Amino acid sequence: MKEKGIYILLFAILLGITGCGRRTNNVAPPWVVTSDSADQSDAFDLKQIIRNGELIMLTVSGPDTYYEYHGRGIGTQYLLCERFATKIGVSVRVELCHDSAEMQRKLDEGVGDIMVGAFPKDTEHPVIKGKGEAFDSLGWTVDSQKPLLQQELRSWYRSSMLADVRQQEAEMLSAKNRVHRRVYAPMLDRANGIISKWDDLFIANAPTAGWDWRLLAAQCYQESTFDPQAHSWAGACGLMQIMPTTADHLGLPRSQIYEPKANVEAAARLIAELTGSFSDVADRRERISFVLAAYNGGGGHIRDAMALTEKYGGNKYRWADVARYVLLLQEPQYYGDAVVRYGYMRGSETVDYVDKVNRRFNEYRGVHSPLGGSYSTPRKAQKERKSKYRS
Repeated sequence: MKEKGIYILLFAILLGITGCGRRTNNVAPPWVVTSDSADQSDAFDLKQIIRNGELIMLTVSGPDTYYEYHGRGIGTQYLLCERFATKIGVSVRVELCHDSAEMQRKLDEGVGDIMVGAFPKDTEHPVIKGKGEAFDSLGWTVDSQKPLLQQELRSWYRSSMLADVRQQEAEMLSAKNRVHRRVYAPMLDRANGIISKWDDLFIANAPTAGWDWRLLAAQCYQESTFDPQAHSWAGACGLMQIMPTTADHLGLPRSQIYEPKANVEAAARLIAELTGSFSDVADRRERISFVLAAYNGGGGHIRDAMALTEKYGGNKYRWADVARYVLLLQEPQYYGDAVVRYGYMRGSETVDYVDKVNRRFNEYRGVHSPLGGSYSTPRKAQKERKSKYRS
């Protein structure tokens, strides 16, 4: 009887494993949690947000809410949200929406944790409410199924925080504080035709970029004033102000991001990549301005301005036409347009950047390499420059 009991037990175990050679439809896979088994305490509230390590912010693009600036998220409400996220020990991920209706729908669907923006008058009272320059009313709303998150926000928020965040934002955007660098002369030795101590790097990498070496020099001066240790509050580094994430994309080790040779080489690869992405701009001179604008403000924003240019009857392949809409991407009527995908941008800075680089390039065009060409210089001259200016 004892042996018979063992056989029955083994058969039962085997039957459980094999399911008699069939898989029935009413057996859920182990990674599925059905609604019947889910307790109300399993709702994705504060504890689960902390465990997940991410707070999802639903908002619309705008100067008071969120926009990308030199590869970094900024905007008064975003910076405030970052402070709250830091307090609870998580990061912030932004889900951009086109309008308040889309935000509300995504909040109801559980796509996001906090909805930040302007709301209709019949919307339930936000958890945090304030005034914004771009909105009649601005607030944060949390789904009613997240009472612990609501409670944490209410206990954390102080109205004085808004002024602190605005001051932080103003300091970040101040031209004086944006890039920390030593300012070198825009022309090292005019009599001998030497723009900077880095001319050899610009000449060597001009073929990769597909640019005149003097244009690389003009861009470098605008980025860092020829300081290889320049760095910005957003994280951009070195002569050509390469962002760490961009360095990763370009195969530049972060340990070498301040190294002049590696930095300029990476920038040349980025310029070549951007040139390829704007290959539909047939005129080479025009394309240079588009590439400069994308380097500074992001290719997505420039494509948005091109779409607006075309919509309103301009020539989307002519920089003078597109620059107008780069500037207008600072206005709600335009960054909220249906053809715009990437929202608000500080377009005045990008237009100014393109103008300054082009004007400096025109100033440098009178400078010739010892061979009189755009891309090369004799090895002897290279050695002389290194010994004279890099010692």
